[in-house]
Amino acid sequence: MKKLFILAVMAVLPFAMQAEVKLPSVLGSNMVLQRNTEVNLWGSAEAGKTVTVETSWNGEKYKVKAADDGSWSLKVATGEAGGPYTITFSDGKKTVLDNILLGEVWICGGQSNMEMPVCGFMYQPVEGSSEAILYAASETPNVRLFNVPRVSNDVPQADCEGTWQVSTPQSVCSFSAVGYFFGKALTKALGGIPVGLISANWGGSRIECWMTEEAIDATEGINHEIAKSGKGDTSAPQKLYNGLIHPIKDFTAKGFIWYQGCSNRHNWFDYKNLMVSLVKFWRNIWGDDKMPFYYTQLAPYTYEGDGLRSLPLVIEAQYQAMKEIPYSGIAATTDLGNRTCIHPSEKIQVAERLAYLALANDYGLRGVPRPAPRYKEMELINDERRGNMLVLSFENLSKKYEWNDPDSFKGYAKNAYCTPDGFEIAGADKVWHKAKANYRWWENRIEVWSEHVPEPVAVRYAFCNFPKDANVMTTMGQPLVPFRTDDWEIPADEIGEIR
Repeated sequence: MKKLFILAVMAVLPFAMQAEVKLPSVLGSNMVLQRNTEVNLWGSAEAGKTVTVETSWNGEKYKVKAADDGSWSLKVATGEAGGPYTITFSDGKKTVLDNILLGEVWICGGQSNMEMPVCGFMYQPVEGSSEAILYAASETPNVRLFNVPRVSNDVPQADCEGTWQVSTPQSVCSFSAVGYFFGKALTKALGGIPVGLISANWGGSRIECWMTEEAIDATEGINHEIAKSGKGDTSAPQKLYNGLIHPIKDFTAKGFIWYQGCSNRHNWFDYKNLMVSLVKFWRNIWGDDKMPFYYTQLAPYTYEGDGLRSLPLVIEAQYQAMKEIPYSGIAATTDLGNRTCIHPSEKIQVAERLAYLALANDYGLRGVPRPAPRYKEMELINDERRGNMLVLSFENLSKKYEWNDPDSFKGYAKNAYCTPDGFEIAGADKVWHKAKANYRWWENRIEVWSEHVPEPVAVRYAFCNFPKDANVMTTMGQPLVPFRTDDWEIPADEIGEIR
C-alpha cells in the first residue's frame, strides 16, 4: 500500500511541479499593445524552462528560456490597429490573455490635476462628466484603462496590482479625467483606433518623487539639498518612482502626458532643469529617446495671493524646459483657472489641447489648432496719440492677416470688440503699471502702452497667480501663454511665502 502511494505521488509530482507562467499585472486581458512595432513581454517561470508565446494577430510563435531566477523577456512584433486578439503563454501549461487590441498606448502621470477622475473630487466637479460616464461604453469601446495603485516603496517594485478595464460607466468614472478625455479625443480623431491609457498619479507630489536619486544627482544646476529633501511619504525622492513607475517601465508605449508642478513652487528656480531631467530619465528607462512628452501649463489659482508670482515662475520654467526637450509640447491653460479651486473643472479642454499636440506631431493630422501663441519679440514704436509703446510679436500665429486663417487673435467676445487685457508695463525704474493694449490685427501683433510709463522697456502678461483680466485668445480657442520680457529679479515679497 505504501509503495502504491509513493508511485502515485511520483506520477503526479511532475505535474504539480510544473510552474504556470506568471505575468505582471500590466500584461493582461483587455490591454492595448502599441501597434506597428516590437513590444516587450516579460514574466517568470520555472528556472530553465522554455516559454512559448503565440500571438494570434500574426500566428507567430516565439520561444525564450527562463533564467536562473525564473525571469524571462522577449519582444514580439505587432501590426496595424485592430483586434480583439489573444496571446498564449505556455511552459507546458497554458495561460491565455484575450480581448487584446493593437493601437496607441500613452502613459498619464503627475499630481492631483492628472489624478482627478472623470467623476470629480468632493465639491469639485468635472465639466461634461455625466455625459461621458453615461455614454462611455458606446462612445469609446476601443479605449482601455489601467490604473496603477498609489503605492510608494523604499525599493523598486517589479509588479503592481491592477487590471486592464474596458470603457464602462464604472471604469471611466474613476479614471483620470485628463487621461480619459485625451484618449477619447485620439480615438475619435483617428477613426476609432484603439487607445490604451496607463494612469500613474499622486496628488501633491513633487517632480523629484518621479525620479531615482541617481537621476536627481545627475541634474546639473539645481539645489540638490532641496531637491532630495522629503516631506513625508509622498515627497521623499524615488519612493513614488519605485511604486508607480518602475512596475510599468517595460510596457511599450507611444508617449507620455504629464500634469504636475504646483508642488514645486517652493523651488521654481530648479524646475526647468528638473523637468528636463525627468523627461530624459523616463525616455531612458523606456528605451526610446524620441518618445513624445506633452505636459500641461499650470492653471491660474490664487495660492497665497492673486497678485503674487510663484505660479508664473513655475510656468516660465515649464516653457524654458520645453525649449530643451525635443519631441515635447505644452497645453496652455491661461483661460481655465479657478480662483477658489486648485482643480479646474475644464478637463476636456486640457485633454483636447494635449491631443492637438499629439495629433499634429505624431499622427500627421492637419487642420488641428496650432499650439498656444507665445511671446517672441518686441519693438519700441512712437505713436502720435499714445507716445512710446511696445509692439509684441508671437510664435504660432500667422505673420500677416489672412481672411481664412484660424491662427489669429480672436478680437471679439459675443457682439463686441474685445480689447486685449492682462498686461503690465514698466520703464527702467522697474515699477509696474497696468497697461492699455490693442490688436494690430493686420500684423497679428499687440501694442502695449501706459501714460504713466513714457519710456517703456518691459512688458508682462498674466504674470501673477490669478490673472483675472487676461483675455487674449486665438480664433481656435488657444490662450496666450503668460510671459515677461524682462529678466529682473523678483522680490521675495512679490513671490509670497509658499506653503
